[in-house]
Amino acid sequence: MDKMTWNKILKPYAKSSFAKSVFQIMDTLVPYIVIWILDGLLLRSNVATWLKAIGVIGFGLLGGLLMVRIFILFHDCTHMNFFKSKLACKVWGHIFGILTFTPYRTWQHEHNIHHGTVGDLDRRGNGDVWTLTVNEYLALPRFKRFLYRSYRNPFILFGFGPIVLFGLLNRFPTRKTNKAETLSYIITDLGIFAAFLLTLLTFGWQAYLFIQLPMLFVAATLGVWLFYVQHQFDEVYWSHHVSWDIVKAALEGSTFLKLPSILEWFTGNIGYHHIHHLNPRIPNYSLKRCFKEVEGLVPRTTIRFFSSFRLALLDLYDEVNGKMIGFHQLKNN
Repeated sequence: MDKMTWNKILKPYAKSSFAKSVFQIMDTLVPYIVIWILDGLLLRSNVATWLKAIGVIGFGLLGGLLMVRIFILFHDCTHMNFFKSKLACKVWGHIFGILTFTPYRTWQHEHNIHHGTVGDLDRRGNGDVWTLTVNEYLALPRFKRFLYRSYRNPFILFGFGPIVLFGLLNRFPTRKTNKAETLSYIITDLGIFAAFLLTLLTFGWQAYLFIQLPMLFVAATLGVWLFYVQHQFDEVYWSHHVSWDIVKAALEGSTFLKLPSILEWFTGNIGYHHIHHLNPRIPNYSLKRCFKEVEGLVPRTTIRFFSSFRLALLDLYDEVNGKMIGFHQLKNN
């Protein structure tokens, strides 16, 4: 089926529910704020240092998971599907953006490009993971090969890289950003600074670091990992623009990440990513119902939680065989 036919089939699910959106705001932000307060009180208490350390780690993990869920709500706002009102989506999008250290307008712009170019070999480089073909990699000089291998190293791609992206790079506009995007950066940075000041006045600046950094690290790492496994897998769809098909890019270029129910909640059903790419107007709370009720949405590739870890070893797209391979496979060819 073509894109227009799929849009007609999925149209009933591409509707926002004010009640469901408000409920998601409440069941996400309230526990997130409570965790912040409890973490701050713990750090100010006189309990043993080792108990504080355990508490900081535990609150950091739980708060980080909630930050991932907040980012999904942010993500829906960028697609203008969280509320019927575009103004409400923009306002709440900026609020969620402050909490997830992400400027709303710039991310919206880059992510929309991603939706329109995913799987297109001739239009890479916007809102995606840096991916080279085998021939492109072999044609690079030695130093650029080193840079690419460093970028694809799991410790950098999922460890050091995400915290730099969300903590540092997302703080400053670039020469490409327009006035609206620059304003979005300013709003986000001022909001983050206001949260810092509030924590400073109540618990102290050290508490801010011990509360925010673990949460941000967990959320940034998981967020990049989720995005990675949704488009980086063995039989992923890639094609040159002349033969690129947006429906194939959605159904064959995106995974169905099958997660336990609790992780589906924290990740806002983003694992049903092939459906999201078929119609990004479907809000997160309708994706699972859509998957169950609409025929023909069985994905080409289903990835489970533990089996997804091996995808971190995929590095290059092999155009000859139409699949992703790792550097170790390149050496063996």
